[in-house]
Amino acid sequence: MKAVAFQAPRSVEVVERPAPELTQPDEALITVQCSGICGSDLHIFHGRVKIEPGFVIGHEFVGTVMQTGDAVLGVGPGDRVCGCFHTACGRCFFCRRGDYHKCDRSRTFGHGSLLGSLPGTQAEQAIIPHADLTVRRVPEGLADDVALFAGDVMGTGYHAVHEARLAPGDSVAILGMGPVGLSAVQVARAAGAEPVLAIDTVGERLDLARRFGAIPVHLTEEQPREVTKRLTGGRGVDAAIDAVGHGDALDLGIRLVRKAGTVVVLGVYAEPCQVHMGLVWLKALTLRAGPANVIAHLDRVLELLQSGFLDPRPLVTHHLPLDDAVEAYALYDRREALKIALKP
Repeated sequence: MKAVAFQAPRSVEVVERPAPELTQPDEALITVQCSGICGSDLHIFHGRVKIEPGFVIGHEFVGTVMQTGDAVLGVGPGDRVCGCFHTACGRCFFCRRGDYHKCDRSRTFGHGSLLGSLPGTQAEQAIIPHADLTVRRVPEGLADDVALFAGDVMGTGYHAVHEARLAPGDSVAILGMGPVGLSAVQVARAAGAEPVLAIDTVGERLDLARRFGAIPVHLTEEQPREVTKRLTGGRGVDAAIDAVGHGDALDLGIRLVRKAGTVVVLGVYAEPCQVHMGLVWLKALTLRAGPANVIAHLDRVLELLQSGFLDPRPLVTHHLPLDDAVEAYALYDRREALKIALKP
């Protein structure tokens, strides 16, 4: 089968790999119909996240079940499914608490030995461990490139709003209008948050945030702290969401949020980062961070996608064949694409 494999920093190739086979009773074998290129893939592409040369990458997918192990009860051959970017066992201490993103046996697709040596889904076929937790049937009529968002990007945006405990009428600042930040804008608006401030430097992304109901704030051409004060009666926003993964964004989020507010850190941090704990302490802030618990939210996110309350279609700027993955990564690296869907 064809698959996209990491070779070296800034180098991927479409390669031939043996077709995968079931080895465990809780696994499903799927034919991949659609996979996505994500910001996390770009961290691998840049060499920021270390994986082995030749490893198959990708962690977003929609596909059709070909075969299942004897222990799989939730899906069967012929079902169209979407899946999460990682697996969970369902039995460990953390899974029993619903913290699937911290499962002791969790494995992440396409991230090499660092996160479980689970081959990625930018491929024609893939093995899905713990299939009853990892995948769900795609609702009738939901397009592949919409369902693709449930198990990662939109699920991550939903997780951020959930962690921020946003209620109708609460205010929020979202830093970074990549696909995750824009998804968080949609979820925040669906939750009734008002105002929703969308902070970035890219005009097209700010325009898209405005279409989703946010107030766009240009990071360098405006004064985000002054805009925030003006719109919140001087208090600051109830919550800030860092969808960037950079110390400057985290620092700004801490400064924008009100006293006793919440800062949610979604962006990937692979290196040490200085945090102004004096401000965190003085303002009595709640700081929440880490990967999204997408398995816990998967069913609800699919419901919201099916209902149309969440609509990621404007985020998909390119549909390309898997054979064009090298060019797709180049486009994404040049920031000429917002979200790319690959079709084997």
